[in-house]
Amino acid sequence: MTAKGFLEGRRLQLARGVLLQCIMGGYPPVRFYGSDDGDLALVPDPAHIYRLPWSQQPRALAICDADELSGESSSLSTRGQLKSVIARYAARGLAPVVATELEFFVFAPNPDPTQPFQPPLGLDGRREVGQSAFSVSSNNGLRPFFREVYASMAALGLPRDTFMHEMGVSQFEINLLHGDPLLMADQTFLFKHLLKEVALKHGLNVVCMAKPLAHTPGSSMHIHQSIVDIATGRNVFSDEAGQPTAIFRHFIGGLQASMADFTALFAPNVNSYQRLCHPYASPNNACWSHDNRAAGLRIPASSPVARRVENRLPGADANPYLAIAACLAAGLYGIENQLEPSEAVQGEFEVPDNLSLPCTLHAALERLKRSQLAKELFGNEFIEGYIASKSMELTSYFDEITPWERRVLATQA
Repeated sequence: MTAKGFLEGRRLQLARGVLLQCIMGGYPPVRFYGSDDGDLALVPDPAHIYRLPWSQQPRALAICDADELSGESSSLSTRGQLKSVIARYAARGLAPVVATELEFFVFAPNPDPTQPFQPPLGLDGRREVGQSAFSVSSNNGLRPFFREVYASMAALGLPRDTFMHEMGVSQFEINLLHGDPLLMADQTFLFKHLLKEVALKHGLNVVCMAKPLAHTPGSSMHIHQSIVDIATGRNVFSDEAGQPTAIFRHFIGGLQASMADFTALFAPNVNSYQRLCHPYASPNNACWSHDNRAAGLRIPASSPVARRVENRLPGADANPYLAIAACLAAGLYGIENQLEPSEAVQGEFEVPDNLSLPCTLHAALERLKRSQLAKELFGNEFIEGYIASKSMELTSYFDEITPWERRVLATQA
């Protein structure tokens, strides 16, 4: 939209079906978003209008809510779903606090998708081979790129906590500062958009796939969650003596009861399960533990005021609005129903059958399809439309024969 049109308050409308557009560009049948495929109104959030610092031509981005023309939030909007969950907490006098940790890879351009990704050439003319995890060196030659990333974050008002080189080849992680869940989802979305755009300026390719390289750790989006009492500002996961509360236990119990049903929301793509099936610090289970990275739900070592639950299941490819909404809805379900968690696990442990999670997109979608809880918390229209869109993507994936199949199976009698 032109700046003039935006400032005049011209309304931007969008077909409802666009919210269910699948990643290949197609749409599920119209019955999943209304047979008329009528319009939604994109209503800009006045607190989230940004001048884009990396654009040579003056441009701005406005984060919008997708509302029905009658005024209420569209049930197909993931941002609207998150706002609804936050409102349910507020009705109980509670406010969730969230932080995200996002991992991503920085690669050289990859014009031929049949070829593996490669790290960019370093200052010594070589490509990184995987010995730089947590290193303070900058031989990878990415300083100009990261310098513009930092400057762009500052221009957009995105505060950052820590930035580091992660375990993978040319893999990095940022920790965004904790805060209001909607703000954190907006900031995570903006940061991913920023990364892609700045990388293109520098002749690089930022990839937020869950598992872009074989034999290498995947990329997660760990979500840290706590809850404060609105009246007092106190973290309700800790009592006055600094001990865990019943609400803390019930929150974990709700996550455990829901994670298998919600796996397709946390791991939305075929590639997501490449990360989860090779669980190098990316556990595919609903166990919980004190400071054990093999558990899907980890309680980081912290002071009582910072007691929180880290969900380690979501990948970097997850929709931040939907993943945060699913975490918080599950925790609130546990609080409302006073669900008790399993015993905490420590050290090496066997995952009980009732705490194991789907390990393929097909299995995750089948579990979501059977989930009355998901439909109760997010509504039939959203869940059925989400499944329809993701099923199209899965079918598209199975329409192709992979190099592994040709290489290994073609020689079989």
